[in-house]
Amino acid sequence: MSLDKDKAVALLNQIMELELAGVVRYTHYALMVYGYNRIPIVEWLNKQAEEGLLHARKAGELVTLLGGHPSLAIGPLLETHEHDNSLACSVPVGDILQESLAHEDKSLNLYYQLLELAQGKSVVVEEYARAQIVAEEMHADAVRKMLRQPCETGK
Repeated sequence: MSLDKDKAVALLNQIMELELAGVVRYTHYALMVYGYNRIPIVEWLNKQAEEGLLHARKAGELVTLLGGHPSLAIGPLLETHEHDNSLACSVPVGDILQESLAHEDKSLNLYYQLLELAQGKSVVVEEYARAQIVAEEMHADAVRKMLRQPCETGK
């Protein structure tokens, strides 16, 4: 059995596009936060943008490893618009985190698809997918914890 390189490249390009959209999304979010908790929240959002760029680069490197051409596209941006505020006031951080969690779920879905495609066929792609799943699961967990109220247990 061998890896279907065309399907793998297509998935990796989708991952790269989604991660690049995350860079734009998190950068935008960081600019939209105001208030006395701004500094740590903006720092965290900027860190997520940097991580998304690293993830996009890794996906692109695998695209070229498999003989493919990295996409120049960027995934959907700000599609929910739930964090918009016509008064241009501070964006509720909870809305940003909910959108972030939805974005992470999309990323995880693609990484799991890639893992399924690569299992037993490509150690490099399989290990990449596993490592990214761990990173995305941990990030989603951090977001879910930030969405909880103090003393609230997990769901």
